[in-house]
Amino acid sequence: MSPHPSLKIAVSLEIAVVSPAGARTARANGADRVELCTALELGGLTPSTATVEAAVEAGPPVHVLVRCRPGDFVYDAEETALMAAEVRTALRAGARGVVVGALTADGGLDTNALAALADAARDTDPAAQITLHRAVDQAADPVAAVAALPGLGITRVLTSGGAPTAIGGSTALAAMAAAAPGVDVAAGGGVRPDDIAALLAAGATSVHLSAKTRATPRRAAGWVPLGAGGTSADDDTHFLTDGTVVAAARRALDAAVARSEEVPGTPR
Repeated sequence: MSPHPSLKIAVSLEIAVVSPAGARTARANGADRVELCTALELGGLTPSTATVEAAVEAGPPVHVLVRCRPGDFVYDAEETALMAAEVRTALRAGARGVVVGALTADGGLDTNALAALADAARDTDPAAQITLHRAVDQAADPVAAVAALPGLGITRVLTSGGAPTAIGGSTALAAMAAAAPGVDVAAGGGVRPDDIAALLAAGATSVHLSAKTRATPRRAAGWVPLGAGGTSADDDTHFLTDGTVVAAARRALDAAVARSEEVPGTPR
């Protein structure tokens, strides 16, 4: 597959992290920005204000995931208002952007909820970047949902192309890029460094991965289940950012861009 024309623009590497330490690791190993959340094992939830402030202090540009609970992306008015408040809090804490999403019960974009979240962001920081998160992958028509984003003032989407993994959704990623040429299509979902060249060739303009590894439990006493976090003592742990994976992703991204620039006639 030949390089996609979108590779002539600057592409970026985003790492999902859950802590200031993860933000430092991502920055040290070549990430362009981080998406900060908590509870990666639940698909990611809104982090605390203190966590946002500390991650911003760690150095890389921080985009904050705003998701008030796990489960579906169909929110009532109270949940939407809560997330609008979280958007404002995250930006006041120094985040450069927010990552939001909402669907209707029939799988369409909840344009009213998204407008409320986008307005909260712009009212707090007119320069804030607004990303539609992977709620889009549970939409009835993910490509049509992405095509509607410019009309909502949202210029970035994080997506696996509606598939379990981004590499498996490459065809849909290409369709999204074609349907919304002004939208930054960030490929995310099970991304490995070896996938990056193919994702960029399909039309992604940035790549997103968690580069996570399980922390070794440090408990010295016994273990009992405290919820749905794990079914055994070994599983009941948290995730850390693996710097070797971040560095490998950086190398893969740079190599893919360098190859695209070597193609005769490809704009630099």
